[in-house]
Amino acid sequence: MDLGIFDHLDRREGPVDEFYESRLRLLEKYDAAGFSAYHLAEHHATPLGLAPVPGIFLGAATQRTRRIRLGPCVYCLPLYDPLRLIEEICMLDQLSRGRFDFGVGRGIVPYEMAYFNLHHLETEEIYREALEVILQGLTSDVLDHRGPRYTYRKVPMVLRPFQQPHPPLWYGLGHAAGAEWAATNKVHVITNNTCEASAPLFDRYREVWQRKHGGGPTPKLGMSRHVVVAPTDAEAEALARPNYAVWYANLTKLWRDFGSLPIRFARDFDEARQRGIAIAGTPARVREEVERQIAASGCTYFVCRLMFGNMGEAEAAASIDLFAAEVMPHLVALAPPSG
Repeated sequence: MDLGIFDHLDRREGPVDEFYESRLRLLEKYDAAGFSAYHLAEHHATPLGLAPVPGIFLGAATQRTRRIRLGPCVYCLPLYDPLRLIEEICMLDQLSRGRFDFGVGRGIVPYEMAYFNLHHLETEEIYREALEVILQGLTSDVLDHRGPRYTYRKVPMVLRPFQQPHPPLWYGLGHAAGAEWAATNKVHVITNNTCEASAPLFDRYREVWQRKHGGGPTPKLGMSRHVVVAPTDAEAEALARPNYAVWYANLTKLWRDFGSLPIRFARDFDEARQRGIAIAGTPARVREEVERQIAASGCTYFVCRLMFGNMGEAEAAASIDLFAAEVMPHLVALAPPSG
């Protein structure tokens, strides 16, 4: 069982330059601990994410790490010129010497898209054409495309990706149609859903994978959770509860500005824990709960959010160290569920 890290790079108190440096130090810790990949969110005009250009932060990360894979989860494709993004992907894949993961999506928050003068009802069509262009550019010597939104005429693709034919694709999984598309196109997935909602999505993925590709191991079927580990349950909960509240306030900032709320997210830590999307406790308790969720959901890749809210670097580092020493070895030894 591989383990990964998801990071919103959500804002906390203090100077922003020190914030970035702190997160890069934690990335070095993730790398040393043996996490297989680091997935970075892209958000705009919100304290939820201070990586509106994830490639810049990931470029810095390539020079601070040696083994861990790195990638956006996801690039909001409607916000990019596909040609410029092709070149960025190639640079990051070369700088990391083949450790780049290419996460794709259309952007989940309609208010963020609106700030770029895009209506959320048009972003799906833009996203699909942009992805078509990008994959053509990554796998061809010349980019030639004429579509409803983008036109490129015989552009030489001088910069090539390190990984051939292109870096692995990743997708944020939220519904059955997404599972079908991802399985058909051999795309890794990560979901924030509960175990009860994730299990049928993973089942659907495996069904389509079997039909389209004739069986064999699937790409990673990932599930993400807030995780806090401490010597006692009380200490873990005391750290998780207020920092989840800060994270949730950051998450909902734009929604509240426009008089609404994203209904599918737990509003506080206790609700999140009850739904299984936040886990906090001693190493033994966390290990037991993660193993239960892996079995219940059928996920093959467990992704941790170990730093969130206003958590201090030292507090996060202590949680990471406990997870790496006393939880991770047991989970790595697990055989992933098979379809």
